[in-house]
Amino acid sequence: MTELLEEDPQERFQNFFKSDKYRQRISQMALNGTTSIVIDLEDLLKAYIDLPEKIIEKPDEYLRYASRAAFNQLHIQEPEYAEKIRDIGVTVRVRGLLNPTPIRVLGSEHIGKLVMLEGIITRTTTVMPLVTKAAFRCKRCGKVQYVEQSGTFLTAPSRCDEPTCGRTGPFEFIQEESEFIDSQEIRVQEYPEDLPPGQTPRSLDVRLVGKDLINVARPGDRVRIFGIVRAESSTLPRAGKLRTFTLHIDANFVESAGRETEALSISPEEEEEILKLSKDPWIHRKIIRSIAPSIYGYEHIKEAIMYLLFGGVQKSLPDITIRGELNVLMIGDPGTAKSQLLRYVQRISPRGLYTSGRGTTAAGLTAAVLPTKAGGMSLEAGALVLADKGIACIDEIDKMRKEDRVAIHEAMEQHTISIAKGGIVATLNARTAILAAANPALGRYDPYRTVAENISLPVTILSRFDLIFVMRDVPERERDVSMTEHILKLHMRGAPPEEAPIPPDLLRKYISYARNVKPVLTPEALERLKEFYLAMRSASEAEGAPIAITARQLESLIRIAEARARAALRGEVLAEDAEAAIAIMRRSLKEVGIDVSSGKFDIDIIMTGKPKSLRDKLRALLSLLVEMEKETGMVRRSSLIESLNREFNIPQDEAERLISQLLKEGTIYEPRKGYLKRI
Repeated sequence: MTELLEEDPQERFQNFFKSDKYRQRISQMALNGTTSIVIDLEDLLKAYIDLPEKIIEKPDEYLRYASRAAFNQLHIQEPEYAEKIRDIGVTVRVRGLLNPTPIRVLGSEHIGKLVMLEGIITRTTTVMPLVTKAAFRCKRCGKVQYVEQSGTFLTAPSRCDEPTCGRTGPFEFIQEESEFIDSQEIRVQEYPEDLPPGQTPRSLDVRLVGKDLINVARPGDRVRIFGIVRAESSTLPRAGKLRTFTLHIDANFVESAGRETEALSISPEEEEEILKLSKDPWIHRKIIRSIAPSIYGYEHIKEAIMYLLFGGVQKSLPDITIRGELNVLMIGDPGTAKSQLLRYVQRISPRGLYTSGRGTTAAGLTAAVLPTKAGGMSLEAGALVLADKGIACIDEIDKMRKEDRVAIHEAMEQHTISIAKGGIVATLNARTAILAAANPALGRYDPYRTVAENISLPVTILSRFDLIFVMRDVPERERDVSMTEHILKLHMRGAPPEEAPIPPDLLRKYISYARNVKPVLTPEALERLKEFYLAMRSASEAEGAPIAITARQLESLIRIAEARARAALRGEVLAEDAEAAIAIMRRSLKEVGIDVSSGKFDIDIIMTGKPKSLRDKLRALLSLLVEMEKETGMVRRSSLIESLNREFNIPQDEAERLISQLLKEGTIYEPRKGYLKRI
């Protein structure tokens, strides 16, 4: 009986690299001037069924065999290039086949094995040269010797190899004769949407070595990392090494998992169900009824949330980029289910984050610049960057500090976060739809005051919301009866009184699938939007009339119409989509864009915080004050109020309010009690 000899692993890899596909990849190395080759574990499995498992179990040993085999094949195909890179060698990188290992599951049993991690990059360091072969000169005899380097610390020779010397040092490190390679450290955090309830996100440091791995991704990017798990012990001064070790990954290959939301895996059966749903003529009604079915009413707000979830199409033009994501604000009385709606959207969105204004800082929302152990600075991504291509739900946005709220201005309109701190100047993507909730400044919404007076938010932020809705708690017999029955049934059954037409898991996948559709405006839809916009603008042409709508609202209308077409998986925006967009925009303007004193549409309430009627009265007050100042120097308050009533028919209480507003803004001041003067 003859004994079967196992083929040498290096020879097996050599045979694998002789296939047409990998011969071509090896030839491309010489053309591109690279020193690494990527192999797909699926291809290796077809050639040798046991090799992928051995690479996973003993990556250091088997990747060394693979690298030598790849270099030998390169030497056969491109001998000149192989000689050129002989000292560097060829690095084999692997991808595919592995199932992702959750960061929180990674433990001692994974040390020294090849794993695949998925997560978001939250921090990156600057690129640092790493010494691979260090040159040392003996200070006694001057002999130079070279030491291959591995691990964290620089290792000097144990003794001089000059026979006449043989001393144990001292040695001097020679930078010029040493060999270096670029390296970088990144921190990867588990996906926020995969986080178990009540748990804090886990993160892991990943070390990247080699020109082809560094700077492949930046904070906010979603990545798949193939690498070897390493354990490292910390050292305490004068005490030695600790028994506890920290884990990190030595990356072998980094693959971008895509910044789109199609990361959700959809089976062929689910795809068939999604396409069947999209053909339903009542699909929009079904989606609205499936959004937070436990919350009674608010059909128009749920419709706006539907548009927010699907989003419009981003346009990247040569000179500017026009955002596709929508921003929606809900201003509501206490107990109107604002927070519950936000929580629901965060769960149903393929990529959603929830944060509350009270516990949010500018750095937490955008990006932070933090010092590293090595003494440099690193960039750590915040909530808006992590929610890129997703939805950020910000509760109690009015409770945020002024200096922190300023940070979201750029993200809301430009969809980028610009950082210039600690020597780091960077622009990160934050293509995030924002759903925000706020409480009225005086506890309950006052219909006799403008939206800017009702909410302590600056107009710079208010104007960046596509749709703003007011959720008022007004006693109304019929509605109260229906809501009472709904809440009681909810508690009695422990489930919504009406079942959602589309289950939450399927709805999440439906949204993810639909976001790949890029609808285009049809001439009919374009004409309908144009008619509405020009009709609203023409109403403002009369002298003294307020401006009803601006180009910002026209862009919002286009985004809403595109989102509605996406919800039906249509490649075209029809006239009916334009009509629905106009209807919801009218509803929003009716709630927050009407001047309460004149009853006319006035977009300046949102854009500037003051309706035109108020601006006209303030202008009249200031002009009268200037005239009276010329005569008396200082103007008596009571005289000014009388003149306003006589000349402009402004009642005393309103005149008092106008004066108080100008005093608050610092336009006028009181040099002494009862007298006014313009600054």
